[in-house]
Amino acid sequence: MDAEAEYNNRARVADSAAIIGGWIHDAAAFRTTWPHRRLDVRYGDSEPELLDLFLPHEAGDSPLAIFIHGGYWQALDRTAVSHFARGLLLRGVAVAVPSYGLCPAVPMATILDQMRRAAAVLTMTTGQRPMAMGHSAGGQLAAMLLATDWPAFAPGIHRYVVPAALPISGVFEVEPVLPTSLGVALNLTPAEARALSPRWLPSPGLPLHAVVGGDESDEFLRQTEDFAAAWGGVAERIPGANHFTVLDPLTDPDHALTIRAADMARQVACL
Repeated sequence: MDAEAEYNNRARVADSAAIIGGWIHDAAAFRTTWPHRRLDVRYGDSEPELLDLFLPHEAGDSPLAIFIHGGYWQALDRTAVSHFARGLLLRGVAVAVPSYGLCPAVPMATILDQMRRAAAVLTMTTGQRPMAMGHSAGGQLAAMLLATDWPAFAPGIHRYVVPAALPISGVFEVEPVLPTSLGVALNLTPAEARALSPRWLPSPGLPLHAVVGGDESDEFLRQTEDFAAAWGGVAERIPGANHFTVLDPLTDPDHALTIRAADMARQVACL
């Protein structure tokens, strides 16, 4: 296997830079025009520990999703993906979009704790339990949130802070990335990478719907399907989508993926 070719999606998708540039443009416009927004909400003490909370047009309590950006734990932040909240918002689901520290300045284990802290703060401040979504590295983090022993992380907190997950094009086995150019900044031993791989953790027995683009590499297809099977979840391929365009459906409130995500958030909100 050529791990570099399988895992380096920016090199694999010829127009990836233009796609990401479009994300940043669209996200900036969305952050300034969506009327019901709380920007730069602090969930921790370090500089990147901020999130944006977008609320649907309807007043009152709403189901909640948390959407975690990708970038192989070493690139981007919340301001690149804000617009992917649109479809869920138009279906009455609030969406929190957090930033986190980046490797190599911040270890992956610390990034995971930051996302755990963000989810816990959201639960305590909104009274809702977020359904976790994430793209690529964010898919790994969403799955790890689902597997978290929450009372051990924060004594006194509810067992099911994150009661469902919908990871998109996630990296569920981290170790195969280590020998690639993308693995250098992660600075992980094989044992550390395995401990941060949801594929090798016991299934939490909670709702899981894992999505991958139909045109993604064989390894991303395999990882998604193996992970979903191991955890007793559902794996879905989005036909014709690559590692980046797989997110496009989330801007459309009538796309089947958005509808599924909204239904999942609604079903678990009161667990």
